[in-house]
Amino acid sequence: MNLRYLGKSGLAVSELSLGTMTFGAQGWGCDEKESHRILAAYLESGGNMIDCADVYAKGESERIIGSFLPTIARDEVLIATKCNFPFNQSPNGVGSNRKHIVTSVEASLKRLGTDYIDIYYLHRIDPTVAAEEVMETLDILKRQGKILYSACSNLPAWRLMADSMEAKARQSSTFVCGQYMYNLIDRSSEQEIIPAMIHQGIGLLCWSPLAGGLLTGKYYGQQSVPQGSRFEYRKNLDVPRFWTQKGKKIADDLQEQALASGLSATQLAIAWLLDKQYVSSVILGAKSVGQLKEAMKGGEIALTDDLRNKLEAISKPDKSYLWSFTDETNQQFRERAQSFPGTVIV
Repeated sequence: MNLRYLGKSGLAVSELSLGTMTFGAQGWGCDEKESHRILAAYLESGGNMIDCADVYAKGESERIIGSFLPTIARDEVLIATKCNFPFNQSPNGVGSNRKHIVTSVEASLKRLGTDYIDIYYLHRIDPTVAAEEVMETLDILKRQGKILYSACSNLPAWRLMADSMEAKARQSSTFVCGQYMYNLIDRSSEQEIIPAMIHQGIGLLCWSPLAGGLLTGKYYGQQSVPQGSRFEYRKNLDVPRFWTQKGKKIADDLQEQALASGLSATQLAIAWLLDKQYVSSVILGAKSVGQLKEAMKGGEIALTDDLRNKLEAISKPDKSYLWSFTDETNQQFRERAQSFPGTVIV
């Protein structure tokens, strides 16, 4: 498996990461035995990034990873986890206040059975806590050696920049990477998130690259959510995100492109993401070894110009005024800069 640098950190990560939200998830995930098989298959393929969160299966996903770690060389893998969502009913058991972050780190370390967490994410924004407190807390944990790198997930661009500027004001390192939903159906991160991350040298990891399974081709031509499917189980989350008229059309168009090219829709969806130079890694979730191996084949595909153009066309996002205006303005200045040798465009 190919490696890429994580932002400007110099940290080498596999271009495909293993997402573990399925581990221990009742109803739609996999049990501990299958989870261990998935972990083994992923590492044997050359992967080195295992991604989790404290709230996945209410801590069970972290525990399952922890029960597997003694079978491998700990320093050869990168373990990532997250905090912010409520884990219990405590008044301070939610958000990015110092007490919750510190308590969450300690609890994750115990469940994972490790002395340190390689990459620790803020799982979402907490507008009640100042950037100063958040970044100082992460700094303290890094100095203690409990986390090696701090990261963010789902933060809006303005907060990502505010936290990054605060870290620089403290003469400290900012987020090493950011984790965002990014796939052929939802390309909204291209508006402000991705430009901000590129500007700050923050690596991008893509979650839900297959749009909850819609981009695998298995729902081709189906107009309603099948009974017993993941979409039915997670109808309040995945259906409004992906199972829309436009989402279904993109998924069906993708399947047709896959059939025409002799590849699978899954492989094309993954290959499209890895074709982006700013993507550090794509997070793959699976509830079986077979699913994982099929998705990993996407890392073996190099898109032709023709196929790349076709995928861009079928997934072209609807752009707001500001998004379109910014794109047009950037293009005008790029063209103007061509007459000024040595100009660097960020």
